Amino acid sequence: MKEFVINQNDAGQRLDKFLSKAVRLLPKNLMYKYLRLKRIKVNGKRSEISYRLQEGDKVSLYINDEFFGSDKPLFLSAKPDINVVYEDENILLADKPQGLIVHEDEGEDVDTLINRVQHYLYLKGEYRPEEELSFAPALCNRIDRNTGGIVIIAKNAAALRTLNEKIKGRELRKFYLCLVKGVPRLEEATLTHYHRKNEKENLAEIFERPRRDTKTMVTKYHVLQTNGRYSLLEVELMTGRFHQIRAHMAHIGCPLVGDGKYASNWKEKKLGFSYQALYSYKLQFAFQEECMLSYLNGKTFQVERVWFAENGIPGVLSE
Repeated sequence: MKEFVINQNDAGQRLDKFLSKAVRLLPKNLMYKYLRLKRIKVNGKRSEISYRLQEGDKVSLYINDEFFGSDKPLFLSAKPDINVVYEDENILLADKPQGLIVHEDEGEDVDTLINRVQHYLYLKGEYRPEEELSFAPALCNRIDRNTGGIVIIAKNAAALRTLNEKIKGRELRKFYLCLVKGVPRLEEATLTHYHRKNEKENLAEIFERPRRDTKTMVTKYHVLQTNGRYSLLEVELMTGRFHQIRAHMAHIGCPLVGDGKYASNWKEKKLGFSYQALYSYKLQFAFQEECMLSYLNGKTFQVERVWFAENGIPGVLSE
């Protein structure tokens, strides 16, 4: 028998959601069966799967030890190297380098941003997996492997819930720098088009008018510098669509330098552009209501260095 005492980070969850994280090796069909058979109890009694756990509840599991596992945490195999933009007791803003994935995928299951962050916090003594039943520091937003910039990490469950709510309500403003081919027709504009993800080709399709299966896509941009052939832009996302900036800029005839999916990039690769010139470089908190993170409201955080924009348009593109 194994018993969990629910702590602050675990409280508020449905019982089945908690069990799926705390006992990852337990198949769902067995979980439901054991709940029916009272081999999983809450405070000594049979419980519904929809019961929301409260701090101090005791969850008792009369199941085989094999379902609990004993291997060391995966994150200990990742490097604890991260570039911290900002950090406090609730959140961490990390500057993700281009080429690093944020979560595990089929080809990479160790060296990810979240594993690096968890290892970093573990070494600081701020994340103790042996004391946590179901919570682990978690990412609140994602950016593509080949895009760099600010990723938000919640250090506790309350911060995670708050940030997820604020992101859903568009109360965080995200700004990107990108280097594009050509010069946009207007120095600054708010673009509105219609977006559809092509799952088969893994790319975004953009349309001038809405279709039955499209979603509205809104992107604001401002030209910071141009030499007539290339332009450096600041872009703010007003919606969060798949490949939004890359696809939207390509749609108006100004694809990103180094982007091989929405344009040809063979020339830029020879000039040292291994990735598309796109960086999530600035984040502003713009909360509309009081919350546990209100001390951040109105604050702006920015990465110190964006490799393709340190001194304006790179010299290799000025010729």
